[in-house]
Amino acid sequence: MNGADFFLVMNFFIAMSFAVVFIVVSTRSRSREAARWFAAGFAVASLSAPAELLVAHTDFVRFGAWLAFATVLAGLLLLRVGIGKLYGAPADRVMLVIFCCAALATDALIYPLPRGSLGHAFLYQMPFGIALLFSALAVMRSPYRAAVDRALLTLLLVTAAHFPLKAALAVIFGAGVTAKDYIGSNYALISQSMTAVLMVMTGLMLLAVLVLQIMADERSNSEVDALSSLLNRRGFDNHCERLLRRQPNGPYALILCDLDHFKKINDTYGHLSGDSVISLFGQLLTASAPDNAIIGRIGGEEFCVLLPGQMADAALMLAQALRGSLAMQVVPGLPPAFRATASFGVSTFSSSADLSTALRQADRALYEAKEAGRNCVRLYRQHAPMTLTLV
Repeated sequence: MNGADFFLVMNFFIAMSFAVVFIVVSTRSRSREAARWFAAGFAVASLSAPAELLVAHTDFVRFGAWLAFATVLAGLLLLRVGIGKLYGAPADRVMLVIFCCAALATDALIYPLPRGSLGHAFLYQMPFGIALLFSALAVMRSPYRAAVDRALLTLLLVTAAHFPLKAALAVIFGAGVTAKDYIGSNYALISQSMTAVLMVMTGLMLLAVLVLQIMADERSNSEVDALSSLLNRRGFDNHCERLLRRQPNGPYALILCDLDHFKKINDTYGHLSGDSVISLFGQLLTASAPDNAIIGRIGGEEFCVLLPGQMADAALMLAQALRGSLAMQVVPGLPPAFRATASFGVSTFSSSADLSTALRQADRALYEAKEAGRNCVRLYRQHAPMTLTLV
């Protein structure tokens, strides 16, 4: 076994290993279709290695050469379909099939040419580069601009560019006169080693995109309260911290909400009915709050809304609207005459350092609302909370 044979065998096992890994990742990723297309692409492309060995060590030279070309090209086009699934840029599969057929026809036409000639080298390598450009364009057109997406785009462009470079190297170093001569040439060793490195880098980069998705989903799931579909305490704190780090200066407003007599609802109607109230109030908060608000269920029946860029008047209006809307809602599973109510405490602050103080102030205003009979809104004042008269 010479050096080129060794790289061919290694490339086969590397590609098949990636295929298996992508199948495993597909069981956890929300982009499972993309992962499966990637697995198919690496599995099909891996067949080029035994095809090249077929050319070098058997009499099925022409068939092996055609199979090697076809499997690499098909694998790259399957990756394009997967990248389209991943980045929301669907592939035109009819166009890809037409392109593949045209490239295979071209490969058949140039087969008699010397392998190291300029015409053969560039016409053989260019379809691979074009197939990768299809994938690069899909990433480029997507709205995703994270560091890993930019890195993938760069790698796809570099890998696409390396195919015309390989064509130039075939002319410079010589790839043999016939397909059977290729495996023993110095160019074969260079070509296969370059392919191995870029294949590993591409597989790892695609894997990184999928794994980061899985990690983001797991983090999101750990920060969301399943009952209300709002952020839980951990998620609320984390989102507030990130927002205040990006925008340390306000104004900001806080609304602290507490469902009235919630224990009595559970004791009278059962915990499932209490869950219905929480779910309904979560939906009401989501529908009523601005898009940039951070909303969380921070306790059993306690909720909090952080309003960036809002003064006290806007927060009071929202709190009053929430109070009135909740009092009018019919709660599923509870008697038609039943109405849930909530009490609200509002505070404002101007910098990230004041968040904990604002939470204590909103809690004090909420306490005043409960003391005033519940189902009302209070704004924290330094000397005395302000009372809103109910309409």
